[in-house]
Amino acid sequence: MTDVTRTKRSGGRAGRQSLRTSHEPERDAFITRLIKPYELVSDEGLEIIEHNADTVLEEVGIEVRDYPSAIKRFKDAGADVDGTRVRFPRGMCRKIISASAPSIYTQHARNPKNNVQIGGNATVFAPNYGSPFAYDIDNGRRYATIVDFQNFVKLAYMSPRIHHSGGTVCEPVDIPVSKRHLDMVYAHIKYSDKGFMGSVTAGERAQDSVDMARIGFGGDLQDRTVMTSLINASSPLVWDASMLASAEVYALNNQATIITPFILAGAMAPSTSAGVVTQTLAEALAGMTFTQLVRPGAPVIMGSFASSMSMQTGAPTFGTPEPAIVLYTMAALARRLGVPFRSGGSLTASKLPDAQAAYESAATLIPTLMAGTNFVLHAAGWLEGGLAIGYEKFILDDDQLGMMATFAKGLDISPNGQALDAIRDNPPGNHFLGTAHTLANFESAFYRSTTSDNSSYEQWLEDGGDDSAKRANKIWKERLASYVAPPLDDAIDEELKEFVAKRKSELPDTFG
Repeated sequence: MTDVTRTKRSGGRAGRQSLRTSHEPERDAFITRLIKPYELVSDEGLEIIEHNADTVLEEVGIEVRDYPSAIKRFKDAGADVDGTRVRFPRGMCRKIISASAPSIYTQHARNPKNNVQIGGNATVFAPNYGSPFAYDIDNGRRYATIVDFQNFVKLAYMSPRIHHSGGTVCEPVDIPVSKRHLDMVYAHIKYSDKGFMGSVTAGERAQDSVDMARIGFGGDLQDRTVMTSLINASSPLVWDASMLASAEVYALNNQATIITPFILAGAMAPSTSAGVVTQTLAEALAGMTFTQLVRPGAPVIMGSFASSMSMQTGAPTFGTPEPAIVLYTMAALARRLGVPFRSGGSLTASKLPDAQAAYESAATLIPTLMAGTNFVLHAAGWLEGGLAIGYEKFILDDDQLGMMATFAKGLDISPNGQALDAIRDNPPGNHFLGTAHTLANFESAFYRSTTSDNSSYEQWLEDGGDDSAKRANKIWKERLASYVAPPLDDAIDEELKEFVAKRKSELPDTFG
């Protein structure tokens, strides 16, 4: 009998590269999880957290800065107002949210095949967000530009594993702050036909995003949700005018918001996981309540982003156990509240696409899926605690997302999955390599990595002896070289460009 572990594979270097890339998974609009979310905390523990969050809202309250209309909305709904401090009677926020916020909604894409479900047993992967720097192994770390932004929109569009175009995938610092949101939204509409996020840095920029989306979708949104945009609290326990104004614009137009406290534990919240969860829940409840007061039924996601901190340097750390505990707990609290949940991603403090980046990202991504997260921001490309987006990291993360999609399907217990006939028909002691069952499942039985090298040492040397980052470097270049833009009606494109030009002529150049 041939020892198959020693048989040299044929086809050469090109053939092996083709094998890695020729069996791409089918493009699913989103992941439908067939595995149950992992429950870390007992019902009693979750009830304690909910009670504590209501206590914070009732006794400490939320500071609402520079947005009197938001204070008035809260007051009219029954909150106690003392200047800019808003205190919420116990249970008020939960009652308002539960009465109208949808548990599941659809974000429509320009291409209906890319519509995604947000909530329930669906998971949507979106790329990195907000990095001012870009990194690749050829050019190193540098300020990101609009070309980098366009490149990552294209890479996300081409990926069958990334379901959403994202938002500020990186900051194009070569364009004034006052105008760059126009170029970013245009890039999402022009270079992709997946769902995208709008600007949130000012209310008028959110309105520009809505207006551009309306043009991109043919002139009328028809009350459809076509954007899901990130609204961050100013932790601890503060909501400011820029975020609230943006949330108000989106809610008024039936566009979704992700209400997310952004917390560095030990600095912006207590150092204990239960304390972080309590504060996160309180801040998120206040923000989600605001959206429902603006427009009952406006889609809203409860978000959580919590990192641990190095007590020696004060720097954020990633891939540690405590943020995973917070993630699992917040996901369960979102299910109890009946709203979709956002958290997680492929997070690392590493500056390079190295071993640290791999294990820290995996230590974040696995709990993300296991917790039942619905919307996953920073799923690909995150480096340096979010300060940079990496081209090679994007490709390596993309491969891991494919593995998570396969894992989310759980155990196949169909007749083919059970393979009972194959076991019956194969005599004891005989291998299964030539059986009809193995041949029938040859191409789909196992996930095929697009970045890993599983060849022999000799074959690896023959292929150039590249590490994973160098292989990823070649892949992103090949993908961008083969990019073909999705269809966009010429009249719509022209109208978008005219809108951008007009708004830019009206706005000053500011970089702060």
